[in-house]
Amino acid sequence: RQHKRRIVQTEFVQKLRSKLAIGSVFHMATDRENYAEHMLIVMSEAIGFKNQSATNYYIPRPEQRPLTKFEQRGHKLGHGVWDLMFERIS
Repeated sequence: RQHKRRIVQTEFVQKLRSKLAIGSVFHMATDRENYAEHMLIVMSEAIGFKNQSATNYYIPRPEQRPLTKFEQRGHKLGHGVWDLMFERIS
């Protein structure tokens, strides 16, 4: 039901690409594993972006990303959070 409302879709990513300068990084994070998988697929297939993960997968939570109250609660409940960072390369 919520799949159609996901912001990270091919059309959005290409519009975003036109607004980002080369070298800019699009940072995404979610506590929904299936959405993380979806974002990874969409971004990996997107023209002009390169995954910042050395393994072309997810990245560890960056220190500079604020820890939200929702994420803190999720950690207490044993939920995961997935971070992705993709750089605009062209």
